[in-house]
Amino acid sequence: MEPGTLIFFCGKMGAGKSTLSRQIAQQRNAVLISEDEWLATLYPDQIHTFADYIHHASLLKPLIRNHVVNLLKTGVDVVMDFPANTLKQRAWFKSIIDEANTGHELIYLDTSNAVCLEQIAQRRVENPDRARFDTEAVFEEVTRYFQEPEAGEGFDIQVVVRNA
Repeated sequence: MEPGTLIFFCGKMGAGKSTLSRQIAQQRNAVLISEDEWLATLYPDQIHTFADYIHHASLLKPLIRNHVVNLLKTGVDVVMDFPANTLKQRAWFKSIIDEANTGHELIYLDTSNAVCLEQIAQRRVENPDRARFDTEAVFEEVTRYFQEPEAGEGFDIQVVVRNA
């Protein structure tokens, strides 16, 4: 049996990763796994700061990793709405790809800060529950850690430019 393909995303906060992940999962009839949904379900009202997010995301990743590897090995395409915004985060995806012995697509949303901030402001309006975390201050804090993917990392990278 052919393994499935892992599709995942790199892009600053507000770049449109979640929106695009939903679209691609629907187009490809793939399983969509959203970090935000899992965190909200498993840890309701426990994530108030970036540090809280880091802590709870680290608890979630081992469970998700094994689940995704198993899905990929059975031939299911998986779209992961989890950030691949740092070398460490991308190494985690690489471990999934290697264990599942599967193909992958890393979609890099190259989006200007201005566009990201506009989309974050719109997200606050559409989803007021996120207003506490979706702020310019959090964007600035998170963006300090952002590392663009590079060819030498060994990923099949597709770049989508969003600066308008």
